[in-house]
Amino acid sequence: MAKKSKEIWKTYKNVFDDFTLRTVFKLMSQQVIDGLESPIEIGKEANIFTAITPDKKKVIVKIYRLEGCNFNKMYDYIKQDARYTNLKKQRREIIFSWVQREYRNLMKAREAGVSVPTPMVYRNNVLVMEYIGDEIIAQQLKNSIPKNIEGFLKKLVTELKKLYNGAGLVHADLSEFNILNYKETPVLIDFSQSTMKKSNNSDELLKRDIKNIIRFFKKIGLKTDKKDILNRITL
Repeated sequence: MAKKSKEIWKTYKNVFDDFTLRTVFKLMSQQVIDGLESPIEIGKEANIFTAITPDKKKVIVKIYRLEGCNFNKMYDYIKQDARYTNLKKQRREIIFSWVQREYRNLMKAREAGVSVPTPMVYRNNVLVMEYIGDEIIAQQLKNSIPKNIEGFLKKLVTELKKLYNGAGLVHADLSEFNILNYKETPVLIDFSQSTMKKSNNSDELLKRDIKNIIRFFKKIGLKTDKKDILNRITL
């Protein structure tokens, strides 16, 4: 592990607890990542950084806070997922399962051909995944309005159809915050809340996703029909 890289991570000790730092250093010693570049977002529940791999590629490191996370809310989501019905309501177990769930959801989406970041590895409360962007990271849809709004929506619905019918998943937290606009193409991110479509609450969550889509595209000048989008995704 490069001493300089380790020292850079240590500068964020006010953000990370010792357990998280040890997890990050473990990933560095295993040559998953080599060094931290810069923070993208420092949040109450998760911190997101760009990092560099040993072969000099840029990646994303997403780190869930062990103390700041609302693990009760996480549990309310994850207990509906058929894959986690035996999960105990213990903070760290829930958070670690939450990270594993995001990895698994991203993997299932990727295998179904959905436009998402490729997950690389997860350990405890840390997830490493593909960087989307060039010299500048791809922007959230809320900050990067497409030039062809109608065309972008059509592409987005196609991705959601692949997610629903191909991967068997509902995003469950879809909004302009969780869609990237990369070269006029939507990339879906933040899959920790995503659930299997056979889960009891999947229909409700899909309708909420669609409601958020309709609200945003209306805001930027394109009216859409809820029933039409629902049919295009599910049929």
